[in-house]
Amino acid sequence: MKIGYSTITWGGVVGHPAGVTAVKDLFYLANGDSLKAIADISEAGYQGIEVFDGNLAAFADNPEVLLAALKNSALKLVSVYTGANFIYDDILEDEMHKISQAAKLASDFGATRLIVGGGAKRATGERADDMAKLARALDQVVDLAASFGLECSYHPHLGTIVEGPEALERLMELSKIKFCPDTAHLTAGGGNPVELIEKHGDRLAHVHLKDFKYATGAFLPLGQGDIDFGGVIAAVKSAGYDSWLMVELDSYDGDPKEAAKISKQYLDELLAK
Repeated sequence: MKIGYSTITWGGVVGHPAGVTAVKDLFYLANGDSLKAIADISEAGYQGIEVFDGNLAAFADNPEVLLAALKNSALKLVSVYTGANFIYDDILEDEMHKISQAAKLASDFGATRLIVGGGAKRATGERADDMAKLARALDQVVDLAASFGLECSYHPHLGTIVEGPEALERLMELSKIKFCPDTAHLTAGGGNPVELIEKHGDRLAHVHLKDFKYATGAFLPLGQGDIDFGGVIAAVKSAGYDSWLMVELDSYDGDPKEAAKISKQYLDELLAK
């Protein structure tokens, strides 16, 4: 197994303000210093990183800055996270344009994986064909990513129509996209990440690890919540997956490097058993 870390903890996630009026420009952003995040993640002992599409776009005109930082820190850019609503017909073309830009940037900067979230919740509730629309759009994203040499997987996420295990099952039946479990989101959505990884192990293509505390609903560094990570790792191995484990933490009340170190120590000890 290789262990990576997401830069999201440095500043938390925001969306590009241009997206309010121009969907084609609506990238995710970690609202912090990407170069600082890279240096801290390297010092914490990780081997790779995951970034948002918008953080890559920020280096589009001066790629040598990011590439030099990765080289100096001995880190690999493993994966890029993007997403969209996917269920609104009128804006789907622009959303796909945005994702195409993200995939090209990911490929240009040496990433091999595109991680996708989304499937909007309507104000009036899910319509009968929303899941099918999401599935069709994700199939397009899979093909688009492949055209840039990227493997694509879907990340179930709170706030979308794929929160719980039943919704995930419906999507997996309708779409060919592979599976990126996020242990905390799956747990918060009412699922058991061990069981869901076991069930969809043949679709496993990327793994997000973060802890979750039932009593508070908080996302936490690994080992500080209630998730059975011994069972998670066993399920991942049983699925035949022997690749990147990407630790992710949306925010931390303190130094984000300290959170990265806490999770790294916990995961090192767990993998050594």
